[in-house]
Amino acid sequence: MAYTPYDWQQTLRQRADYVEDRLRGGSPVVGISCQEGILLLTTCRTQTKIFEVYDRLAFAGLGAPSDLEAVRHAAVDFAHAEGYQRSEQDVSIQRVVGFAISPALKRTFADPFRTPLVLRGLFAQIGEEPREDVFYVLNYDGEFTLHHRWAVIAGMSLAQRHMERVLTQALGEHGEQQVEKAPTLQDVLPYALEAWASGRWATQAAVDALHGEDEQPEEELLPTPEELQGVLLEALREETLE
Repeated sequence: MAYTPYDWQQTLRQRADYVEDRLRGGSPVVGISCQEGILLLTTCRTQTKIFEVYDRLAFAGLGAPSDLEAVRHAAVDFAHAEGYQRSEQDVSIQRVVGFAISPALKRTFADPFRTPLVLRGLFAQIGEEPREDVFYVLNYDGEFTLHHRWAVIAGMSLAQRHMERVLTQALGEHGEQQVEKAPTLQDVLPYALEAWASGRWATQAAVDALHGEDEQPEEELLPTPEELQGVLLEALREETLE
């Protein structure tokens, strides 16, 4: 039986649908640069989802716990090997993501005989100054993007767009590197909580729509402050703020 390029593309679409379906209910992650360092915020039920990779390097994600742990191990091993073989200054989140994690994810995702990893990751590196802080958003297929100032990930694209809207209005575009003065942790924490709640709200609305319990949420439809507060209170009753 011949295996055509169409079959391969169809397989990739099916694998992407499988991963996206499993990521849908994951707790969003928010990363914001501030004067004190970098704030990474999410919620967890049992296992932690924010990890230190190396000095000034961190990783947070959503997805299958075993897959998150596998990526954490790979990132930590690569970073420490780099630090030992080269120097601590040579260890960067760019090399961790671009040379260690991304190629492995791409090979796994493209191999029809291997199960794709169920995860979406947010990597962060603290610079000497807040304007030098960087974020990398890594997808399950190995594709990654570079961000400055802030970055977010969520289990659904709709939820991620809602989170980005909150932080864009509060902090500006995440591609802007030059700012007069970085905000403090006290300044950015309310925005991080609002962005997380917006992502969870959009996720819940979309999931309810898929199950026929409500209409599909519109892109322009925004949650009220009371709805965001309700989402946060409900989450904190069942989960731990991390």
